Amino acid sequence: MPYLQLDVPRQYSVEVKRELARRMGETFARVMETKPNIVSVTIRELPEGSMWHCGEGEPEPGALLMCDIRRGRPPEQRAELGKALVEVCVEVLGLQSDRLPVEFTQHAGDEMYRYGRGLASDWNPAEGQAQSVK
Repeated sequence: MPYLQLDVPRQYSVEVKRELARRMGETFARVMETKPNIVSVTIRELPEGSMWHCGEGEPEPGALLMCDIRRGRPPEQRAELGKALVEVCVEVLGLQSDRLPVEFTQHAGDEMYRYGRGLASDWNPAEGQAQSVK
């Protein structure tokens, strides 16, 4: 954790997906006050006609970003992250911001295990302060 999973209605080159993953990891680390080396990004390319955004008229192709994160950050910080990640997806993939909702699932830190580190703890502001000192 964190795990960012983006469902998109088309395919992209490996280079584009690598750039997107890099930018998403950097954005997550900056906004959420952590290190990018803990971020995992998945880009699920669905076949044409498999992902739809429903609205007033006919459904239109859409996308969805799911963010599994550790519990502990305030709503304002999560909102800032959502906005920043949407902007990255719009810039790199050309997605439409109004068709890219971001959903957060928060987990207790001890629901995540990393080899050599053990179970994580919930995020706390002191962790972010330690990042800004480095």
